[in-house]
Amino acid sequence: MKNMRTPLLLNSFKNFIMYTISKEFMFSASHQLKGLPEGHPCSRVHGHNYTVKIELKSKTLDERGFVLDYGELRPIKDWIDSNLDHRHLNDVMGVLNPTAENIATFIYYTFKRDFPLLFAVEVSETPKTNARYEQTDN
Repeated sequence: MKNMRTPLLLNSFKNFIMYTISKEFMFSASHQLKGLPEGHPCSRVHGHNYTVKIELKSKTLDERGFVLDYGELRPIKDWIDSNLDHRHLNDVMGVLNPTAENIATFIYYTFKRDFPLLFAVEVSETPKTNARYEQTDN
């Protein structure tokens, strides 16, 4: 017999429910950070194999049971491949210093209008380092 209390339980906590999904994309690029002390290794041109993690959130699921079908995130992959992969990020980002923090912010605002459920973007330069730009509820 089906547990009939589960939907009632979920309904009673609906103001506290939040679904999140994420997808990772990868690209390789070079950059040169500005404003660092002389001799700092990141002040020289260097590169990384970046990982970008896109996160979306919603209080509800669509009729298919998704926050969003992962396939619908394809425009983000295509944009990353066309605009960031094997590029010099100083040329791509204009006046912004291409730090991981600024790259995350740049990607967030590039896609927020097309993906209103976009909540956060995390950028990793190495497996041990990452920066995250996230929407606040304020």
